[in-house]
Amino acid sequence: MTPHRRWSLQLVWLIPIVAALIGGWLALKAVIDRGPTISISFSTAEGLEPEKTRVKYRSVDVGRVTGVAFSADRTRVIATVQLSKQAEASLVADTRFWVVRPRVTGTQISGLGTLLSGAYIGMDAGTSSEAQREFVGFDVAPIVTIDLPGRHFQLHADDLGSLDVGSPVYFRRVQVGSVVAYELDNDGAGVQLRVFINAPYDRHVKADTRFWQASGFDVALDASGIRLNTESVASMLLGGVAYQTPAESAQAPPAPGNASFTLYPDRGKAMRLPDTAEETYHLVFDESVRGLSVGAPVDFRGVVVGEVTAIEVDFDTENADVRIPVEVRLYPDRLRGKAKQGKAPAGALIDRLVARGLRAQLRSGSLLTGQLFVALDFFPEEPKSAVLKRGGRAEIPTVASSLLELQATLLRVARKLDKLPLEATAADLRKALKALEHMLAATERAVTRIDGDLTPQAERTLADLSRTLSGVEKTLAAAQHSLAGVDGLLAGDAPMQLDVRETLREISRAAEALRSLADYLERNPGAILRGRGEARSQ
Repeated sequence: MTPHRRWSLQLVWLIPIVAALIGGWLALKAVIDRGPTISISFSTAEGLEPEKTRVKYRSVDVGRVTGVAFSADRTRVIATVQLSKQAEASLVADTRFWVVRPRVTGTQISGLGTLLSGAYIGMDAGTSSEAQREFVGFDVAPIVTIDLPGRHFQLHADDLGSLDVGSPVYFRRVQVGSVVAYELDNDGAGVQLRVFINAPYDRHVKADTRFWQASGFDVALDASGIRLNTESVASMLLGGVAYQTPAESAQAPPAPGNASFTLYPDRGKAMRLPDTAEETYHLVFDESVRGLSVGAPVDFRGVVVGEVTAIEVDFDTENADVRIPVEVRLYPDRLRGKAKQGKAPAGALIDRLVARGLRAQLRSGSLLTGQLFVALDFFPEEPKSAVLKRGGRAEIPTVASSLLELQATLLRVARKLDKLPLEATAADLRKALKALEHMLAATERAVTRIDGDLTPQAERTLADLSRTLSGVEKTLAAAQHSLAGVDGLLAGDAPMQLDVRETLREISRAAEALRSLADYLERNPGAILRGRGEARSQ
């Protein structure tokens, strides 16, 4: 009888057992090392592929997309993501996810690397202590990561202008931050912007810091010439925000994070001293206000003391009269200047100025654009008046614009010219010109006749007189050489005496001819113009 052998482990079974142990250990280790599973909601599944799309944090793979499905209401896409164990601590309430795709905007170009590698989900770990497993993903990458040093600030503006997410923020023309978000106010009256300023530049933001839109460029024309101000070429094209702190507040402590500021449309308005008081008045014009717009300045001798806030039309049905009420907001402190002491009653200063002749007038601010502004000035020749109170509204008296007065004057002149007998006057003038033309022609003919008739006779007379004088000259010369024979010369038949007698006779004839000419001209003075022949015919 063969003895019974006890069961023994054979070597052939050792290898499967070890493999099973290793497999079990690996499975257990995989379960232990397996990270959390989260869901991320996106507006679209573009670029998301299960088991291919990776999740990256600081360019390190921390998970992958395992599935993509619609939400219950089919308005969004839910991506199921398996993360690694090391990413579990980052799954808090303020952690953010977004899909990185190629993106080109006016302010930046991003995601170009995904053209070859494909889209992936970016991750920005939060700092909250509240754990979370369901997240809402962003369509674009956030401008600022949570761990970036710096602070956020809130800006309020009337409109967005050319700003957008990613628009730069400048301090002394150095880019120190960017616009990270914007939204409309609940009442739709303005826009709320959120900006992030990097450290250490955020310490230059004080409680009195002024922010303004640096979009485009600012052109100013003054006594120094033309000035062009802009932050950068990028801000001219894409817009931007700039800020500056007044010199008197430079040593103030930095403003706290998330502090609110007003975003002004330009630097001039931002750096202007704040107005502590304002008063509303109405101006009623009987003329056209074309060219006057809301926001137009109210000027007092070159100093802006207010602005136009509203323009209305008031139709009087009883008198069938139309007037244009213009509402203006005045800042009395700009009129008081440094001389103000304490607080004066509201409207007291304007009341005194109106009593002294202050009036409102429309004036042209630019001949090229035709824009009008409201000018306050003194008109002593106007009747005395006071600030009128109508329907609970204070009304400053107005005067007609200088352009309107000029137009009225030109119209009166034109009407007077229309009443003048210009056609009859022109006909009389033409007749007078024709008569003058005939008179000038007659004068020319008379001068020609004088040259032909009187001039030859005068020439002959002058020639005879010249000969006579020559003979006298010869006689006198002979007399000088014959002083010794005076007695002989006095003889009746002496040659010298004969010559003297002949000379005297020539002089007598010449004088007679001149006398005859003088008598003739005295009897016929018109012969000078008409000529000798016409005088004889008469």
